[in-house]
Amino acid sequence: MKIYKLLLASMFFMLLSVNLFAQDKEMTKEEWQNEINRLTERKVALTTELNTLKVDVANLNKMKDGLKAYDDCINELYAMLGATKADVDNFRKQLSALTAKIDAKQAPKADRQAELDAMKKSKISALPEFFDQVQSQLQRKLDAWIEAPKEINYTVVKNDNLWNIAKKKEHYANPFAWPIIYKANRDQIKNPDLIFPKQNFKIPNLTEEEKAKYDKIRRNYKPAPPTQTQKPAQPAQTSTPPAQKPVPAK
Repeated sequence: MKIYKLLLASMFFMLLSVNLFAQDKEMTKEEWQNEINRLTERKVALTTELNTLKVDVANLNKMKDGLKAYDDCINELYAMLGATKADVDNFRKQLSALTAKIDAKQAPKADRQAELDAMKKSKISALPEFFDQVQSQLQRKLDAWIEAPKEINYTVVKNDNLWNIAKKKEHYANPFAWPIIYKANRDQIKNPDLIFPKQNFKIPNLTEEEKAKYDKIRRNYKPAPPTQTQKPAQPAQTSTPPAQKPVPAK
């Protein structure tokens, strides 16, 4: 409709222009006739263009009437995959959750790979919305993920103790986590205050629960206030945590 109005406005403007032009400048009969002929030809061209546009609009309306609704097309696509909208919505949620786990490197890596492999096998992953993320992006992230070993080995040296071993940055960076080392090496450690040089200990990774537990203990730990016989710079502790005795010379 806007195109029709535009063409009609053009015709009206041409006629108005002729009238104004004739008023502004005295025209000869020949000049006037030439201008009329030119505008008549322009009118014919515009009328032809208008009729062509009407035909195009009619064809487009006919084509539109034959098209299916968007939701019907989507449902038909889902049916081809043997899925429903609910199935696709659920797949989308699972993919979002898995992406968050992989981005956070939530171990174990093998479990994340298994989840991704299961999603790759789903026909729903073939939908354009999911295909690249499932088949390429997440796999690249997993391939680039270098998972830390479940445990490392540490050889005891002179003056070591479990407290200081746990305190090392390459281990737990938290001395209060020493019981983890003790429990993992009970076959070698009979007394947590008595370890020996050249003993080889397993240092297992902390679980998220263990890390939170020992971080909380460290935050809440308060040494005892200094006594009169002690210098303020060297406060005493209410109780000495075990496993702080240095390794005996051997």
